[in-house]
Amino acid sequence: MSMAAATVRRSRITPAREAELYAAVLDLLREVGYDAVTMDAVAARTRASKATLYRQWGSKPELVVKALRHQKPVSTGEIGTGSLREDFHEMVMRADDCRMEQDTSLMRGLAMAVRENADLLRALRELLFGLETTGLDRMLRRAVERGEIRSDNPTLEYVPHVLVGALVVRGLIDNQPPTQAFLTSYIDAVVLPALGA
Repeated sequence: MSMAAATVRRSRITPAREAELYAAVLDLLREVGYDAVTMDAVAARTRASKATLYRQWGSKPELVVKALRHQKPVSTGEIGTGSLREDFHEMVMRADDCRMEQDTSLMRGLAMAVRENADLLRALRELLFGLETTGLDRMLRRAVERGEIRSDNPTLEYVPHVLVGALVVRGLIDNQPPTQAFLTSYIDAVVLPALGA
């Protein structure tokens, strides 16, 4: 059974309570890292029972990834300005600089954790990256249909890698977090020219 199929459960948790649980999970991740986050710790932090957590989310990897997904300000698939450049810029503008810095820090920590945890990697691929890649594919397909980019451009396959790479390596190369200004400039200077847009 796929992770997505396993998560189709009847929810007895209100949206406000769910948001509170997700916020607690992300706080714990920032404080102690993925390996030290346990369902016991989440239960204690949120005054929830472990049974409730397992009934709702099934596993720690699923809970962590759903928490990451919940905090995203927008799904890529929801953006449709009518222009690829404006779609990319809109995507960047919907996350403020502070959020991007926090998200990038979390993702770097999780990138280390997935090397030892196949369940976390599977959850990230199914519940986070797969959805975002699908939304990005739709955005790029619309640009092809509008004639902004060619359908045979080999860069199309690598757009997710190029965008994630910019987020992750900014701190390594420049010792600075990614910002809206940096990503907007990067998109205009690197991504769009590579796509021939």
